[in-house]
Amino acid sequence: MSINHRSTHTSTNTGTSSGFGRRLVTSALRRGDRVIATARTSEKLEALAASCDPKVRHNLHTLQLDVTEGEAALRAKTDEAAAVWGQIDVLVNNAGVGYHSILEEGGSAHLRKQFEPNVFGMVDMTVAALPHLRASKDALMVILGSRSGWRTIPGIGPYAASKAAVHSLTETLSAELAQFNIRVLLVAPGSFRTEGIYAQAFNTQNPIAAYDAMRQTSASRNQAVAGNEKGDPDKAMEAVIDVVRGEGVAKGRTWPGYLVLGEDAEHDVRAQCNKILKALDEWKDVSCGVNFD
Repeated sequence: MSINHRSTHTSTNTGTSSGFGRRLVTSALRRGDRVIATARTSEKLEALAASCDPKVRHNLHTLQLDVTEGEAALRAKTDEAAAVWGQIDVLVNNAGVGYHSILEEGGSAHLRKQFEPNVFGMVDMTVAALPHLRASKDALMVILGSRSGWRTIPGIGPYAASKAAVHSLTETLSAELAQFNIRVLLVAPGSFRTEGIYAQAFNTQNPIAAYDAMRQTSASRNQAVAGNEKGDPDKAMEAVIDVVRGEGVAKGRTWPGYLVLGEDAEHDVRAQCNKILKALDEWKDVSCGVNFD
């Protein structure tokens, strides 16, 4: 998580030691924002600080934080973060992990393990930051979802389910926070070449023979993707910063609410929408034929 404080805004991001989070920090600092970056280990935060341009390092503050610590601990750390520059204007919920498994083999235990950081951690972090966001005159919230929330394939069910939950919760937050003029942006990236994105080994702790071929195919596919993604994470996060600041590609455009990133994500989201629309059209007589006579 990191907290970015722009010259006019303060923002908080989770998971900034690598991947999208690190790039968000770098981009925000380069544009003159103040950033409070958080990660699970102090060592990773020290490495992040050391990698930043010395000219803007004074605008970076780091804070050790794990989104699975629980709501009370996150409230205390968020209050500490807000005290650094006196406010939080932008919360970026980026922290997450992917645990891949055949659904029957992983069962509910694997789902709970997956939901703890991706869903419950996001909710706890949001709840901790909202009092500060409501106090802001121009607050924003950015939540990193995934195209997997629209499209799932064998072996990534737990991760896809967690991201689908994140998407639904983001829409709820958007509706509930509109009264406070807090804008919410759901970012749904496809495949991007970020560090350690497939670091978690495919679950093989409870192998069921009927799934041997599917498990092997899924695990091999994950290994083949790493390092061959077409998406440039630097460009992706520059686009996010553009939307947050209303600059660059976002200048003169209305707040999107959704930001799908990557050709693969655009294709998959559109395909899923068309699939649902097709089912609605073909079954409209049934869908609309169940009212009382």
